[in-house]
Amino acid sequence: MNSVKTYTLFTEHDVYLFKEGKHYKLYDMFGAHSVEKEGIQGVYFSVWAPNAKKVSVIGDFNNWNDKDHILFPRWDESGIWEGFIPALPLGTLYKYAVETPHGEILEKSDPYALSWEQNRQAASLVATTWYEWNDKEWLNNRWKVNSLNAPISVYEMHLGSWVRDVDDPKRFLNYRDIAKKLVPYIKEMGFTHVEFMPVMEFPYDPSWGYQITGFYAATSRFGSPQDLMFLINELHNNGIGVILDWVPSHFPGDANGLHRFDGSYLYEHEDPRKGFHPDWKSYIFNYGRNEVKSFLISNAMFWLDRYHVDGLRVDAVTSMLHLDYSRNEGEWEPNIYGGNVNLEAKTFLQEFNTAVYKEFGDNIITIAEESSDFPMLTKPVHDGGVGFGMKWMMGWMHDTLDYFKEDYEGRKFHHHKLTFASMYMYNENYMMPLSHDEVVHGKASLIYKMVGDEWQKFANLRSLYVYMFTHPGAKLLFMGDEFGQTSEWNFKQSLDWHLLKYPVHKGLQTLVKDLNHLYRYEPAFYENQFDKTGFEWVEADDLENSVFTYIRKGKRKDDCFMVVLNLTPRVLDYKIGVNAGTHWEVVFNSDDEKYNGSGVKAEVIKEQSERWMNRPNSIILKLPPLAGVVLKMEKDKKYKLHRIKLHKR
Repeated sequence: MNSVKTYTLFTEHDVYLFKEGKHYKLYDMFGAHSVEKEGIQGVYFSVWAPNAKKVSVIGDFNNWNDKDHILFPRWDESGIWEGFIPALPLGTLYKYAVETPHGEILEKSDPYALSWEQNRQAASLVATTWYEWNDKEWLNNRWKVNSLNAPISVYEMHLGSWVRDVDDPKRFLNYRDIAKKLVPYIKEMGFTHVEFMPVMEFPYDPSWGYQITGFYAATSRFGSPQDLMFLINELHNNGIGVILDWVPSHFPGDANGLHRFDGSYLYEHEDPRKGFHPDWKSYIFNYGRNEVKSFLISNAMFWLDRYHVDGLRVDAVTSMLHLDYSRNEGEWEPNIYGGNVNLEAKTFLQEFNTAVYKEFGDNIITIAEESSDFPMLTKPVHDGGVGFGMKWMMGWMHDTLDYFKEDYEGRKFHHHKLTFASMYMYNENYMMPLSHDEVVHGKASLIYKMVGDEWQKFANLRSLYVYMFTHPGAKLLFMGDEFGQTSEWNFKQSLDWHLLKYPVHKGLQTLVKDLNHLYRYEPAFYENQFDKTGFEWVEADDLENSVFTYIRKGKRKDDCFMVVLNLTPRVLDYKIGVNAGTHWEVVFNSDDEKYNGSGVKAEVIKEQSERWMNRPNSIILKLPPLAGVVLKMEKDKKYKLHRIKLHKR
C-alpha cells in the first residue's frame, strides 16, 4: 500500500520557469521540506526524473524498501515526482529509488538535500536551513566592502586543514570551533574576506571538495548547516566578507550522485566530447538543457540567499568555455561557427551573472577562475561581456613566480616578467591569486620557490608581497603563505603553526599584516585599482639593477605613493626622478628588523633639482637589499608627514 499523499509546492508558473531555464529558487520546492498537511506534520518530497518508470522514497523509516512510499508523477509532463509522507522528523535518512526504463533500480541521494551522511552510502537527511541570523547591519552595508573601489584582500582556506584538533590531529574541528580561532585571526591579520574552498558535500577528501555530489548541502564533516551559518554570521559581525568556491563545471560519477540520475544522461551532456572531463574523470553539465540551468543558477542563489555569503568564486571557468580544453585534435567538436567556444556554457555564465547581480546588486561579487585570454569576462552582459565582477590574474601569478625563481645575475634577462602585467591589467577587473594550486603536486611552497639561502628566500618573499599588495587589483593569498609554510599544503593535516616561534616566520606574518593595513587604509592603493589613472611607471626598464619604480594614485591629486623594489642582494644609493615641488618620505620598508630583515634603513638621503627619468627633479634613495620600499608624497616641504599606523587600526 502506498503511504504517500498527494501534495505540491509547485505552481504552474514554477514549472513553466523551471522548464524554460528561468527558475532561480528551485530550493523552495525541490528536495525534502517539513510541511503540514491537513493538520498532520510530515515531509514533502519532490525530485526531477523525467525518464523514470517509478520513483520511491526509501529510508531508515521504511527499512529502505521501494514499495511503500511511491511518489506521484506530475500531470504536466515536467518530469517532476512528488508527494507527502506523514510523521517524518528532521534527521530522517532517505534516498530515492529510481526505476529506469530498463527496469534497473538506482538508489540516488537527493540533488537538493540540505545535509548528507558521512559514509560510503551517503544518504540524504531531512534538514532545515532555518537560522536566527543577526548580521543585518553587515548585509545592509556590505556593498561598501564588496565594491570594486574598496580594498579586497582575500584569505583562501581549506576548512579541513587550516587547523585540526590539538588532541586528535586526525579529527576535523566543527564550524563553530573554527569560528573561535578563525575570526580573531582574520581580524588581526587585516584580510577583508575569507574564501572557503568548497563547503558543498563531497565524497572524496583528496578532491579537496571540488568533486561535489551534494550541491545544496553544507558538508557534514564539520557540522550542521546551522554550524556553518554560525561561522559566517560571526565573520560578518566582525566585518569580514565570505566568498565560497562554487563548482558548476563538473561532478563525479558516484552511484548515488547526479550521473545517470534516472538512467539517462540527465544532468550531464550525453556526447562524451562535451560531457566527460578527461583530466578529472568527471562529468560536465549540459548547459544547453534548461532544467539544468535552473538547477545550477538556483544553487548559486541558494548559497547567496540562505547562507548570506558575499561572493562566489567560480571554479574551472576555462574548462567550461573551451570545447577543446585538455583535448587533442579529433576529441572535440567545434561550435556552429567552427570555433572552440562552448556557446551554451557562455550563455549559462551570462545568465548566472545576470541573475545573481539582479537579485543582490553590488552586495555580492562573482569571480572567475579563468586562465586564458577569453575576452570581456568582467564586462557587463548587456555590452557583450560574460558579466563577472572579477577574474583571477593567472598571467601575473605565473610571471611573478617565474621571476622570483631566477638567480640575481639572471634576473636582468627576465626583468619584464614583472612589468608585462601593466600591458593588460586594465583589460579586466583582476584579482591577483597566490592560491592553493601553487603549493601542491611538487610545485613547492611559496618560500621554497624563492632563490637564495634562508635569509634571501624570506627577503624575496617579503619583496614579492610588497609588489603584490601595492600592484593594482584585488589580492588573494592561500593559508600558510602569510607566515611562510615550508612544506607543500597537505589536506590531511593542520598548517605548521609551530613555525611562528621562529623569527623569520613571525616576521613574514607581521609583514603581511602590515601590508594588509597599508592596502586597506591608504586609498591610493585601492580607489583606482581597476582604473588607468591609479598607476604610473617611474622606471620600468632598469634591467641592470633589477629595480622597479612605480606610483600609485588615489582620487585626490595629492594622494600619492611611490613603490621601489630592489630585487638584488645589494644595498643601493638609487637616483629616482620626481616632480618639482614634491617631497618623499619612506613609510614602509620590508627590510625592517621587525620583519626579520637586515635592518638597513631606507631613507631619502638627498633631494636635488637635477632632471632624471624624464622628471624635473630627483632624489637619492638608500635601498636595502632584496627589499620593497614605499614612500609617501608631500607637496609642501613644511608638511607634517602623515604616519601610517600599521596594524593599529
